[in-house]
Amino acid sequence: MNEEKTPRMSDRLDQEVAHYLATGESDPVGCAFPGEHTFERLTGYDRHLRGALIAEVRNRERGRPQSQVPADVEAAAWVRRKVEPMITGLFSSVERPVVLGVAERSILFLTRETIHRTIFEVPYLGSAWTIANMYLHSLDAPMLGDGASPAVGLSMEMKCYVSLGYFVEEDPLADYVVHEVAHIFHNCKRQTIGLSHSRSKEWLLDIAYAKRETFAYACEAYSRILEQTSGKMERRGLLTRYAHGLEPCDDSVNGAELLDILAEAVEARNGWKRILARCSGVKKRAIHQQSGGEGDAVAGISQEVLRRNFSA
Repeated sequence: MNEEKTPRMSDRLDQEVAHYLATGESDPVGCAFPGEHTFERLTGYDRHLRGALIAEVRNRERGRPQSQVPADVEAAAWVRRKVEPMITGLFSSVERPVVLGVAERSILFLTRETIHRTIFEVPYLGSAWTIANMYLHSLDAPMLGDGASPAVGLSMEMKCYVSLGYFVEEDPLADYVVHEVAHIFHNCKRQTIGLSHSRSKEWLLDIAYAKRETFAYACEAYSRILEQTSGKMERRGLLTRYAHGLEPCDDSVNGAELLDILAEAVEARNGWKRILARCSGVKKRAIHQQSGGEGDAVAGISQEVLRRNFSA
């Protein structure tokens, strides 16, 4: 049974709520919430902060139109159209239907109909706060915290949360659905979804830890190049057109390397496999280097650092 809240407890809990709404930070042990047992305090504290966050989102979303989603968009079909080329290029014909089903179920667009339940159910209070800000930003509503523009997509294990800002993105090489689904390939175990597995083949794809963001950015950009072109010459030309003045915003991604990977991909029959080879574990990368990769200034594309602001 909960202890009755004293004025001091209530004041402290109010301070915790205010701090959480302003920063997304919370007490991992929930000391401000009354209770005889740790689990009781933790669950009560978590519920209280999520409730306060939902109430704040309701207040800030009031009167804000949700106009970014095209009228004819059906979420599952949209996701399938976006990620099917990538999955076809990276997986065998036997595995594709399973992986595609996982991808379709993984994407959740943050709409007025889904946001409140998502805030309540998503793991971790910090993630709930981030997702709330993604949603508020898509409505052009006042955001929590310092008002810095949040990411359009957030990937957590096998779930990808995508802001409606996705539908009004003007960057010609950006596709956050593809980016987030690409992260599933290193977060999802093959056994979990019923695919063949072994000690050396545990995850959907073998992607080096340090190359995960590079892989996602490369897949994102390559998918957009394919959507806008119909052959090698057009792919090469489009990459050349957008290569100068581009820069990834993630510090873990080397812009020159990303461009080199894309330059190799646009020349290949299956560019997805080239991207994977460049971002896989050390052994595979060494084999690629020994065999003579095609990524060194392919088609005269400059190796200068990309300057485009790729948003994570």
